[in-house]
Amino acid sequence: MIISRTPFRVSFFGGGTDYAPWYKDNPGAVLATTINKYCYITCRYLPPFFEHKSRIIYSKMEHVHRVDEIDHPAVREALKFLKIHEGLEIHHDGDLPARAGLGSSSSFTVGLLNSLYALKGKMVSEEQLAREAIHVEQNMCKENVGCQDQVLAAYGGFNFIRFGGTHHLDVTKVTVDPVRLKRLEGHLMLFFTGFSRTASEIAAHQIRNIPQKKKQLKQIYTMAQEALKILQDGQLNNFGKLLHESWQLKRQLSDKISNPHIDEIYETARKAGALGGKLLGAGGGGFVLIFAEPSKQRQIRQKLKRLLMVPFAFEHQGSQIIVYQPNGEENQTLNPPCRPGRDGAKL
Repeated sequence: MIISRTPFRVSFFGGGTDYAPWYKDNPGAVLATTINKYCYITCRYLPPFFEHKSRIIYSKMEHVHRVDEIDHPAVREALKFLKIHEGLEIHHDGDLPARAGLGSSSSFTVGLLNSLYALKGKMVSEEQLAREAIHVEQNMCKENVGCQDQVLAAYGGFNFIRFGGTHHLDVTKVTVDPVRLKRLEGHLMLFFTGFSRTASEIAAHQIRNIPQKKKQLKQIYTMAQEALKILQDGQLNNFGKLLHESWQLKRQLSDKISNPHIDEIYETARKAGALGGKLLGAGGGGFVLIFAEPSKQRQIRQKLKRLLMVPFAFEHQGSQIIVYQPNGEENQTLNPPCRPGRDGAKL
């Protein structure tokens, strides 16, 4: 039995510059962190006592005889990629729902690859997990996804990630005083607005608009760099104000990113004292992140009481194997115990 735990992410700045049609000709960057909400993947070799060869359990249950019969695209393509033909049982659980703007699809893919490698007795680096998850999603599943979610899920923690040119997928761990980081955490609120449409569909529309949105994307890229400086030694409230400016730009990338319901929620929070915020993910629904001074948060919660508020904290580990019992034995530690390239690594 193998169980992996892979974090979801909150992206602050730079979203949209991690799509290939942008960064192949322009620099991109994202400032983001992972949070203590996770995707869990359990997998094992399935004993040959059943009519089916493999069982995959997520929001539905699949019983199949061949890999090609699997409906779940990430499972099907990951098994093909790793050339796994044995019968498996794969079970997914998540702390938060899918299609909510927290990079859950990529967390699933990263966690699945991590689990499957562990089942084969292998431990791979964050670099390999991220690159292979990008390949599976973009090239095998043909999803309209960027590159930030896979990197964040694999590495974990607060990261500044560069895209394009010689710095493509260059990951820099953000070093911030722990007290200051805790203050930032205390300024953030996460509200669930309802389920979004499929991120890939919204992203496809945004990608098609890239040639007409170069001005906005250049500003979004610049803001990611500016936000990093603020985070390290600027006035923390300026981080929230910049979030507001960035969200106004992000809304211009596609008319599918926001909607009247999202706009009403955001404006209600602003009128109640929020300095800034954004809709997380590709758009259309999911979670809204609000930046507000702690003294204003009670009033904001009251104004948005019809929405579910989800407490969270930053996390720093990335995808981990938390149970390793390849032969049903006691929990073991994979060898080597630590992945290579954890700090300041380049992908």
